[in-house]
Amino acid sequence: MTLTQETLERPFRAHNVAPANIWSAGGAAYDEISRGIGDAIEHAVNRVEVAPDEPALDLATGTGWTARRLAAQGAKVTAVDFAPNMLTAARDLAAAEGRKIAFVEGDAEALPLSDGAFDRVISTFGVMFVQRPEDAAAELARICRPGGRIVLAVWTPDGNVFEMFKIIKSYMPATDSTPPPPPFDWGRSERLQALLGEAFDLAVEEGTSFYRVPDGATAWRHFVEGYGPVRALAGKLDPALRARFEADFIAFHDGFGDRLGVTVPRTYRIVRGIRR
Repeated sequence: MTLTQETLERPFRAHNVAPANIWSAGGAAYDEISRGIGDAIEHAVNRVEVAPDEPALDLATGTGWTARRLAAQGAKVTAVDFAPNMLTAARDLAAAEGRKIAFVEGDAEALPLSDGAFDRVISTFGVMFVQRPEDAAAELARICRPGGRIVLAVWTPDGNVFEMFKIIKSYMPATDSTPPPPPFDWGRSERLQALLGEAFDLAVEEGTSFYRVPDGATAWRHFVEGYGPVRALAGKLDPALRARFEADFIAFHDGFGDRLGVTVPRTYRIVRGIRR
């Protein structure tokens, strides 16, 4: 990892302070959310193709699941997130596995990292949630060396994660502020080309992650404990509305019941970019 001399000139942007607090609320419990996308993370790690001692960045690392997988393959890993509670958990989890990973608190839209510092850059369902996608895309291009590789795992705009988010959004209070661009736009080819096509030669492949839990109530517990946006939203609702939110969330997942429990197929895209 190479930190820039202008690190102090790259503080969190003001509009990212509140989102950082929301995502941080999940803390160590977020690792259960990562378990639920473990198959997609493996797909992304496979496509990034790290070599031993190769500098690799895991952007929006959360509790560090992807970073630990890269470190297990021998990469020299730096992992960045803006959520301090999740970074604390990530450090603890990496230490428990004996993984040497440099965890850095930083803003994906203004990274405290040097130009061209990394041969490999990965983000698994993380960078797609930034407030200003064009700025984050520019940072991806800046920190990836020419000939280097980025791999992003992003949810599709018409899959079951999108449908789950429709339920979440339906309970969010209206605001006067302009919302950021929809994160699911990162799953659209034309949007990816607009964000990354000038700096990277892009290739995309489809995947399906299978979220398996015993029942919808378990899914609710995992998300209300570990997924910052759901936890924060549930904490703000009055008791009656929170109960309705919980019931709708559980019913959605129970709709995918099979013989032994719940299995939700969740479509995603793996985006590979080679830096020009």
